[in-house]
Amino acid sequence: MNNTTPRVALVTGAGSGMGRSTADVFLNEGWHVIAVDVSAPDFNGHSGRVTPLVADVRDRAALEEQLDAVLPDLGGSIHAVANIAGVYPPSTLDSFSEELYRFVFDVNVLGVLNVMAAAKRNMPAGSAIVNFASVDGYHVSPGQLVYGASKAAVIMITKATALELAERKIRVNAIAPGWVNTPGNAATGRMEAAADSIPLGRVAEPGEIARWAWLLTGSDHAGFMTGETVTLSGGDVIR
Repeated sequence: MNNTTPRVALVTGAGSGMGRSTADVFLNEGWHVIAVDVSAPDFNGHSGRVTPLVADVRDRAALEEQLDAVLPDLGGSIHAVANIAGVYPPSTLDSFSEELYRFVFDVNVLGVLNVMAAAKRNMPAGSAIVNFASVDGYHVSPGQLVYGASKAAVIMITKATALELAERKIRVNAIAPGWVNTPGNAATGRMEAAADSIPLGRVAEPGEIARWAWLLTGSDHAGFMTGETVTLSGGDVIR
C-alpha cells in the first residue's frame, strides 16, 4: 500500500444504528469504507471515501463478485472487517418457526461466515475482524430464543476463526453489546425500562460501541488480542 491509498474497512449493516456509527468512525479516522447493506446507505458528504454495496450477506457468491469489482480501484486490500448486519425478531418455543429460525441463522451466522470468507481473500497480515455478537449469546434474554442461540454461535465462530486465521496474522475478535440506542431497539418500547436496570443507569449510544469496533480492528492498541469477546453492557452483564 502506498501513502496515497487509504486503508479500507468493510462494514456490514452500514445503513443505520451501530453499523452506520462504525462506518462514520472509520471515515473520521481517514479510512475508506465499503458500506454493505441490503438497501443503499446514504453517505452524502464524504467526498468519494465510501463505496456503497447493496448486498445480502446471505449470498456469498454475490458478495465476492461485488468485492472483486470494487477492490482494484481501492488498492486491492481490506484491512478491517466489521460484521454488524443482524436481525433480532423475538421467539420462544411456542412462537418460533422453521422459517424464522432459518432467517435469523442465515443472517446472523451464515452472514458472518460469508463476509469473513469473502473478505479474507484480500486481507493482508496485520488486518483484523470484529464480529458483533450480543450479551444474549451467553446471558438468557426471555423471548429471544433463536436470536440468543445465533449470537452464541457468533461467539464460537469468532474463537474458531481466530485460531484458523492466526497463521496469516489476521486477528478476529467480537463485541457483545447490551442495550444500545438504535432505531430497532427504540421500536421495542422497552429501552427506558431496560435503562433503569443497568448499573450505569443508561443504555449505550451507537458511537460508544463503534469506537470499540475501531479499537479492535483499526487501531494499534489491540494488536495482541484475538479470539476474545468484549462485553459492553454498562454493568448489566458482568462475566
